[in-house]
Amino acid sequence: MISLGHKTHSPLLELLNGFIVELRSAGLPVSLTENLDAVEAVKHIPIEDRETFKYALAGTLVKNHSHWKAFETVFEVYFSLRGQEYELVDGEWESNDTQNDDENQQSGQMPGQGGSQEGLTQEQLAEMLFQALANKDQNLMRAVARQSVQRFAGMEPGRPVGGTYYLYRTLRNLNLEEILDRLLTDSNEKSNNDSDFLDERLRKDEYEHRIEQLKKEIEAEIRRRLVADRGVEAMAKTLRKPLPEDVDFMHASREEMVALRRAIWPLTRKLAVRLARKRRHGRKGPLDFRRTVRQSLSYGGVPVEPKFKYPKPSKPEIMVIADISGSVAAFARFTLHLVYALNNQFSKVRSFVFIDGLDEVTNFFENVDDITEAIHRVNTEADVIWVDGHSDYGHAFEIFNDRFGNDVGSKTTVIILGDARNNYHASQSWVVKDIEDKARKVFWLNPEPRSYWDTGDSIVGEYSDYCNGTFEVRNLKQLEAFVENLV
Repeated sequence: MISLGHKTHSPLLELLNGFIVELRSAGLPVSLTENLDAVEAVKHIPIEDRETFKYALAGTLVKNHSHWKAFETVFEVYFSLRGQEYELVDGEWESNDTQNDDENQQSGQMPGQGGSQEGLTQEQLAEMLFQALANKDQNLMRAVARQSVQRFAGMEPGRPVGGTYYLYRTLRNLNLEEILDRLLTDSNEKSNNDSDFLDERLRKDEYEHRIEQLKKEIEAEIRRRLVADRGVEAMAKTLRKPLPEDVDFMHASREEMVALRRAIWPLTRKLAVRLARKRRHGRKGPLDFRRTVRQSLSYGGVPVEPKFKYPKPSKPEIMVIADISGSVAAFARFTLHLVYALNNQFSKVRSFVFIDGLDEVTNFFENVDDITEAIHRVNTEADVIWVDGHSDYGHAFEIFNDRFGNDVGSKTTVIILGDARNNYHASQSWVVKDIEDKARKVFWLNPEPRSYWDTGDSIVGEYSDYCNGTFEVRNLKQLEAFVENLV
């Protein structure tokens, strides 16, 4: 049993231990040392101060900003407010608040604010909501969230429904757009309509921010009730989502795509530093016999310090040949994004895209500040359709060989991106062999799980015989691991 400050908090430590285990299950790299740092940190803060407690744990356990959302979700589950008021009995959430509406009115509170919903009409709840948002009253906002979930969510014990469903049911009944219009109208009337466009826009932004705060309060209320019903571990597992670097390119949602785009920039900076260091401290060259003998004279002819001919670090040329058909388009987009973000690490970067035809798109990326715009041009302007717009690797490789094969040289690293699903066309794998004979390296990146390779119309095995490496690259973490092979 470990003591936190002057008192012993064994239940808290058990909860903290489960919290650490869930963070690791969610993918956060929490070491034993960081675990001990977290325990030490919470000794010096008041446990009842939830926000301070939260950020103390974050300061010791979170090392990457992209991991913050996962940390916050797990924290809100493991350290949610608890009590009998959140227990579910026969479809109704009970409240242990003993204040009745008469007492609330005597103390100046709105009916139902103390927790009892009996006698609270739809109009009274709407008025509570309006007053909470108009006055930015956090306590009243929290009361409205509790009353709204209690009335509209329709939560039942043991029902296997996620919090998103309950959130939708609650928000649907609150008419927040109507409340926002009322807030803006009331604000304009108080200012006697004597305000410019900027003032109105600032007020609207402020009210929208308050509405987002209300939504978060409702989410927290639903989460607390689900934790009370299902238990901490079950809820944590239900809400667990992959970290941005672990999201599968081919199955990412729109929200996950946005997170991936945000995560790729710090990744490129880190990789650029790592590649430069790797090149600078690369292997030593052959023994420099003359310098070694000259140096040995100061040691009586004994070659104590061998001298080497250090090769001048050279940057590789990169050719990227990417399948941009529907099944692998997202994967190709992120790989092109990464390669061009690392452009200064290579002496030259050329890009080719294909479906059943092939086109060079290098010029789309020249002198552009926003790579996203270049990727959009690739998807809309590249001439990649030959017959029917279904992947034909063999024909695309033949076009590459005829038009650009002579540009491949001993300094060229060729990266081929695709799942090698060839729709049962001829593979023309001799083209890849010819490229390998001329190139420095040939790598194939496949976004499909390795267990899917060479199944159905996949013929990646025919091509991998002529590659220096065939890699499963389904997410940013695997893409980062591959990039280190380029130098």
